Amino acid sequence: MPLAGAGELCIQVSASGVNRPDVLQRAGHYPAPPGASDIPGLEVAGRIVSGDVQAMQAAGLKMGDRVCALVAGGGYAAFCIAPVAQCLPVPRGLSDIEAASLPETFFTVWSNVFDRGRLAAGETLLVQGGTSGIGVTAIQLAKAMGARVIATAGSDAKCDAIRALGADHAINYKTHDFEVEVKRLTDGLGVDVILDMVAGDYVARELNCLAEDGRLVIIAVQGGVKSEINSGLVMRRRLTVTGSTLRVRPLAFKQAIAQNCLARVWPLLEAGRIKPVVHSVFSAADATQPGGSGAAAAHALMESNQHVGKIVLNWGTP
Repeated sequence: MPLAGAGELCIQVSASGVNRPDVLQRAGHYPAPPGASDIPGLEVAGRIVSGDVQAMQAAGLKMGDRVCALVAGGGYAAFCIAPVAQCLPVPRGLSDIEAASLPETFFTVWSNVFDRGRLAAGETLLVQGGTSGIGVTAIQLAKAMGARVIATAGSDAKCDAIRALGADHAINYKTHDFEVEVKRLTDGLGVDVILDMVAGDYVARELNCLAEDGRLVIIAVQGGVKSEINSGLVMRRRLTVTGSTLRVRPLAFKQAIAQNCLARVWPLLEAGRIKPVVHSVFSAADATQPGGSGAAAAHALMESNQHVGKIVLNWGTP
């Protein structure tokens, strides 16, 4: 049984979100930061069973409350330690399985699209990979905040799913050149913000898609870590190329994101204006057996890129 320290609480986990960083960690490419559990899993939902009572009271939480949490590791477990500052109440009307799909993606999107990318109402956002967990979140949040959204996906069926979530336009990147399509859809002006999970040779093409004073935010490097850019274009059009990772950021940084999500995003979830998109749920109990189908099958689905939205492990606790 893990023990909660100062400023921490212990959650009896009902469900754990599965994210691409978990797959990278399993492959040896994304180690846990110093001091964090080396068990995979960056988000959980469940009930508080122990912890720093004073810190919980200060956060408006108590024993037995249903919460979801962003963690630096340890999420694939029946019990998980989380900083109180990174725990939020499960939004009213949502199940624990739905709540477990929220923290990693919603914290990431808020931090990168709205804080770092400064997306504002009336602007246009391009989401690369619109059917990923990050993608479905970014589409819904951007639309709820009054932005126009263009998103890419790898099939016509996925493009239909993107549009069903509210995207104004969907581009099948396997049959269409996204650079050409973005320029066509924006009458040559370009988009204001791009959320990029590819990097590599996409970066040069994405710079061509940005409007003046546009912002490119890189949050993953599935296409490779090296990119070439036209520095003259960056200067002439006053472009910003930035990016971030969330796992290693300090507690105070994540706490600020949590409070922004609680104030700005949780009311949208509770009102049904945005919704969790859970593609598949796997039994975590099976994952503990040799050859079991839980986490192994969840990772196989993640690596297949056939999902639309989030993948969740169910621990079967009340």
